Amino acid sequence: MTSPGELERTLRENLRGEIDFGAAARALTTMDASNYRRVPVGVVAPRDADDVAAALTVCAEAGVPVLPRGGGTSIAGQATGVGVVLDLTRHMNRLVSVDPVARTAVVQPGLVLDRLRDAVRPYGLTFGPDPSTHSRCTLGGMIGNNACGAHSVAWGTTADNVTELAVTTYGGTSHRIGTGWAGAPDGLRELITGHLGPLRTDMPPGFSRRISGYGGLDALLPEHGVQVARAFCGSEGTLGVVTEAVVRLVETPRAPVLAVLGYADESAAAEAAAGLLPHGPLTVEGMAQDLVGDTAARLPRGGAWLFVEMPDAGAARTLLRAADAVDRALVTDPAQQRALWRIREDAAGTATRMPDGSMAWPGWEDCAVPPARLGAYLREFRALLAAHGLRGSPYGHFGEGCVHVRIDFDLVSAPGIARFRTFSEELADLVVAHGGSLSGEHGDGQARAELLPKMYGPELIRLFGAYKDVWDPAGGMNPGTLVRPARLDENLRFAVLPATPFAGEIARCVGVAKCRTTDPGGASVMCPSYRATGEERHSTRGRARLLHEMLAGEIVTDGWRSTEVAEALDLCLACKGCRSDCPVGVDMATYKAEFLHHHWAGRIRPLSHYTLGGLPEWLRLIARLRAAGTVNALARRVPVPGLDRERGGRLPEVAREPFTRWWARQPGPAQGAKEVKGVSGSGGAVTLWPDTFTQYLNPAAGRAATQVLNAAGLSVRVPTAGRVCCGLTYVSTGRLDRARTVLRRTLDTLGEPAGPVVVLEPSCAAALRADLPALLPDDPRAARLARAVRTFAETLEEYAPAWRPPHLDRKVVGQTHCHQHAVLGDGPDRRLRERAGLTGELSGGCCGLAGNFGFEPGHHQVSVACAEEQLLPALRAAPPDALVQADGFSCRTQIAQLGGARARHLAELLAEGL
Repeated sequence: MTSPGELERTLRENLRGEIDFGAAARALTTMDASNYRRVPVGVVAPRDADDVAAALTVCAEAGVPVLPRGGGTSIAGQATGVGVVLDLTRHMNRLVSVDPVARTAVVQPGLVLDRLRDAVRPYGLTFGPDPSTHSRCTLGGMIGNNACGAHSVAWGTTADNVTELAVTTYGGTSHRIGTGWAGAPDGLRELITGHLGPLRTDMPPGFSRRISGYGGLDALLPEHGVQVARAFCGSEGTLGVVTEAVVRLVETPRAPVLAVLGYADESAAAEAAAGLLPHGPLTVEGMAQDLVGDTAARLPRGGAWLFVEMPDAGAARTLLRAADAVDRALVTDPAQQRALWRIREDAAGTATRMPDGSMAWPGWEDCAVPPARLGAYLREFRALLAAHGLRGSPYGHFGEGCVHVRIDFDLVSAPGIARFRTFSEELADLVVAHGGSLSGEHGDGQARAELLPKMYGPELIRLFGAYKDVWDPAGGMNPGTLVRPARLDENLRFAVLPATPFAGEIARCVGVAKCRTTDPGGASVMCPSYRATGEERHSTRGRARLLHEMLAGEIVTDGWRSTEVAEALDLCLACKGCRSDCPVGVDMATYKAEFLHHHWAGRIRPLSHYTLGGLPEWLRLIARLRAAGTVNALARRVPVPGLDRERGGRLPEVAREPFTRWWARQPGPAQGAKEVKGVSGSGGAVTLWPDTFTQYLNPAAGRAATQVLNAAGLSVRVPTAGRVCCGLTYVSTGRLDRARTVLRRTLDTLGEPAGPVVVLEPSCAAALRADLPALLPDDPRAARLARAVRTFAETLEEYAPAWRPPHLDRKVVGQTHCHQHAVLGDGPDRRLRERAGLTGELSGGCCGLAGNFGFEPGHHQVSVACAEEQLLPALRAAPPDALVQADGFSCRTQIAQLGGARARHLAELLAEGL
């Protein structure tokens, strides 16, 4: 076999696309969304079909396997490989053409499904199959897995919606296949003609979700029209590379309505699902209480539910009358429908977390049985789980008998892996006994291919091997998948990780890749750096994969000193968006801090870590010397070392009078904390936290908050000036030992908080609520302070519920702080704005400054790109008299510097109206 270096050189000589055999590129493609990991030799991003042919020719001559890869969201391991990975998302991602009359589109394999749907929406059309990963899965990946999604009861699988495929095989030969034998590889017609009997009699009874193996081979029977393209779908990259596809489009219902039906339990819901199909539903999705959790309060009564989408209100009412449900609801508002569907779409991640916080894993994610058998199957499936001491929360496409589930397998210890194998074998027997398919839409990959003989029998398995050999005689396309497969308990991704808490956190990323969406998504924050760059290494998943490989030490070999990981994390804004938006709660900001802590241990850090990371100390010193005027004047002339020159190389101006100095001048006792005189305190006392930004950079917010809290009947106390700090700047620069020292000093100074602790700066509130107890887990004072922390709006809602704010009657625009979105929530803020007559929505996403991020060298371009997603367009579109609100100091600074507007804290807006 050719050496990797020689192969890389030959590929560079013959292709126009990018070739990357470096550690980072390989590390990013070792895993998909499954339990498996295989290490490729390199990654190629072909420019076009000619590049694909060249790559397949070079690799065939070198004897190196090839794996075509789309969004990398495959759940069974089929998007992992040991040879050359073809990344078809970087360049081959175009919508070539749309024919709205014929209702077809020509697409390249790397096109993301939502981009196709967005493009054809103006014609009233859509692509029928819609997996829950529609915002990041690609058409090529959907063809490879024969993906389905929630609407398959109406519009079928991907194979039902593909008419032609352009395919290039290992060695570089191109084929154009559709219906009939034209374009098919030599020997295929003869193979099928010689096996008509087994194809007619040995195939399991056909039902819509028979996706496993080469289950579409019977589409090549003459009575089925010799549908070569249809048979190719679901081949999981084992036959060739799709370079172009002609797909069918369907008409989008004008006003779909969601009927939500409540049932006593999961079995009752499953048994009812098949009976709803004659009503012509677009979807019949099922889930039970153990998956829905607290969101059950938004649903009709019951212990399990069916989400049934109907084409119009009339059809939905007819269905509701006919359904034998415990309770029911009709949802016509599109926004409410989207909110409910998000419960279902995020299930692939939320089902990964058990109620006790432990993790569950894919592997038996999408078995399917005929819908009429679903109720009985689920009862036996639950019994099998219990017999093995396993837990899982089934949900999925009940109208098609397809069940998704994540199971709390132990995939690390030898006994746990043995139990995984035994359970898998017994579950395969159960599925087959019910006439089902081991895979109902996600493909078999490595998770189930070994067990396909249970479903198909020896003769069909031999036919599958012969079919593979006709297309791929050298066996170079994705070997080890479907035909002559690897064992289901080999190549597990957890085996390479050390047994440490940090490794357990990194393994939490299951790869569903919600972070790879390119749409801001309204209030969603994750992942701003990926949307700015479009590069996998700058997604939450990409960074998690690099950290995984850093801990494994096979590809990324320099551990915590890794430059590959450092470069990927450099553009992480530490926005914490992934903490809430990632379905499994990956917290990359915390991982970044841990990495920086180790990466720079015992070394001189970047200058910005001292200037920005040590900001509280510098500002405290400036205040003590009463040097704000001098520092501001000097900063206007001389750039601050370690700061980005494109942003002017300077920090915002330092206030001449810190907040606590102003506070000390107010009437009242002066023993470290004081109450404002003249206030009844009928609402009780609150502690107003003098965070660094309010204290030294924007004291006006503190003064305004004091005025509003007093007006609401609350007496205000302020801790000793300069002695309390949330440690945020030290955490964000990875100076965790210093952060712990600062936080212990803070706890010593503060003592036991009497009542709520009001923190005006969202990032500081989030640090106290989340980072403080994590950094000092053995100090009970840390947990008590974290529980006491309240935002400004939370305080007024909880401790002054009868107070009526001034009615401002103004339009408001601005920015919801990303840490507030991720950690604190903004429900009280929305309600307070509404009571104050502030109309409109604040921008979601991230402002792009993100504390120290936007000030650091090399970050300006990404910082601006993040602001241009939602914030700056909203400011430009706002009416001239609109108020601009941003509770985060970073957000206010970004708005001033890039938007030319003055933003204020909500407390300031309310104080002006008093």
